[in-house]
Amino acid sequence: MTAPLITASIVIHRTEPGMLRRAIDSLRGSAVSHLYLIDNSPSPISAPPESTADLCVSYAHVKNDGFGAAHNIAIRRAISEGSDFHLVMNPDVEWEGDAIGPMVEYMRQHPDTGMAMPRTVYPDGVLQYTCRMLPTPWDVFAKRFLPARFTETRMRRYLLEEADHSQIIDCPYLLGSCLLFRIKALEDTGLFDERFFMYPEDIDITRRIHRKYRSLYLPLTTVTHRHAAASRKSLRMLRIHILNMIKYFNKWGWFIDKERREFNRRMLNEIPKYSAGEEIPPGRG
Repeated sequence: MTAPLITASIVIHRTEPGMLRRAIDSLRGSAVSHLYLIDNSPSPISAPPESTADLCVSYAHVKNDGFGAAHNIAIRRAISEGSDFHLVMNPDVEWEGDAIGPMVEYMRQHPDTGMAMPRTVYPDGVLQYTCRMLPTPWDVFAKRFLPARFTETRMRRYLLEEADHSQIIDCPYLLGSCLLFRIKALEDTGLFDERFFMYPEDIDITRRIHRKYRSLYLPLTTVTHRHAAASRKSLRMLRIHILNMIKYFNKWGWFIDKERREFNRRMLNEIPKYSAGEEIPPGRG
């Protein structure tokens, strides 16, 4: 079996240089051979990262049409290059060793897997809940605006806090911080929906792939995600978040979404859970 071609893309927007360097350094020496660095910043960076023997870097400064649109530029180039797998990652993600190779090998052995993401932790080592139920409007509103004491039970269910995150979970919503796609799955189901400037594009693409393939939380390796959560710090980003979630629910359904109900029901019936009395490791959403 010939070695697969694995590409990656990072979208930046006024990204702190040290953070970007750590993300690219994580890719060097990994299974990824070509990185597409798509710059949505108002002005191009003065000294784009250079290619090395173990990682070719292609830099492009483009108009800021959003997160998904920028990654689509890279994915289309990867497809034309003959890529087999493509990694979409945030610039605030990093790891040691090769976090991608074991995921690629698993997906090669399981062709029904269309996309996957690794176990993800915060810088303090606490688990980040990156596989979730498909959200209802209530989930989005409650998580963002209501005090935790009023939403604790619902959020624990939505974030799958009681799932055993040491096991594989087939999930209809994977957080978009570090996603490995099978190119054929993208060709079958479509790339990122460019109507979404940012935020719900990961929900949308996961559930589309989930229709035909498994979309897996795959804890074979671990990455660190600094998770800026910009919409909690900026009124402008909060407005963008709200407007794009409205677009998402307009597309898929607000209160009547039979596919959402079916996907969530099936996942909740199948997810691995801790045994009664077993201590659940700490985590945050």
